[in-house]
Amino acid sequence: MCTARARPPECSLMDDIRALSAQLAQDPQSLVFLRLGEALRRKGQLEAALRVAMNGLERHPHLADAHDLYARILTDKHDYERGFDEWDMAVRIAPHHTGALKGLAFLYFKVGDIEQAEAHLAAAKRVEPDDPSIEQAIAMMRKGASPPEPSAAAADSSTAASPTAASSTAQAPQGSGLDEARVFAGLEGANEGLLLIDGAGRVLGGALKDRAGTDVTDTVAAYLAGVSQEAARTAKLLGLGAWTGLSAEGQQGNVHLAHPTSGALLLVVRERGMPLGRLAILAQRATLMARRWLEQQ
Repeated sequence: MCTARARPPECSLMDDIRALSAQLAQDPQSLVFLRLGEALRRKGQLEAALRVAMNGLERHPHLADAHDLYARILTDKHDYERGFDEWDMAVRIAPHHTGALKGLAFLYFKVGDIEQAEAHLAAAKRVEPDDPSIEQAIAMMRKGASPPEPSAAAADSSTAASPTAASSTAQAPQGSGLDEARVFAGLEGANEGLLLIDGAGRVLGGALKDRAGTDVTDTVAAYLAGVSQEAARTAKLLGLGAWTGLSAEGQQGNVHLAHPTSGALLLVVRERGMPLGRLAILAQRATLMARRWLEQQ
């Protein structure tokens, strides 16, 4: 029973589900569906979680995290074949997505393909070498035991369903890790028109805002995951050699893509009035700054 004085964890989870549902109803395009779907999954409300994930995928079909969420729900429902397809799609979009790599490892183990299971866990470990769950899963497999069923990333397990917890986490100062503010320090538009991400779509530096001034950094970063690999594949198929940059003109603005390192992607966005040549020069400066910064990490 949920009371004001004694609130079991399941009561807190239900409060979070209600709050997240309200947020999603207010903004159906929001990525909050990821946290809501995971909260419903943890609560055991798989049909509701499935609907949330599917609706989210309709709006964000190229979002690796959405396919990962859908795969976890399908796996809970023992629909392993479709779960495999979703995790496979997530890895195609974002090759360094550790959640999807661990999910595929779990399913490979279930069908007895230990070699593929270990290969996917090894790939996940290369991306997240400090994740103890990966080493634990490898050790369990080598003993013949099934690795733990896939779940949301450990870093998100305590805050994935909690709007207040997620907010406080985002605002908390970080004592270590990447100093995003320094990446493009001194460069024009560093806080609204430059974005540096890694291969999994995680923001390393910079920020983006739409024409209304709304921060769209995380949303754009999620969509850009895997773009570098697709660009390289396309350039190879066309016989163009290694790609160094891509420019595009839009009705409201121009963009330029570059990759400072093999595992990072840089996006530069400017108003429509900036010529592509000048945009390319600005992007080159930003690329050099990003590369130097990444080499120091």
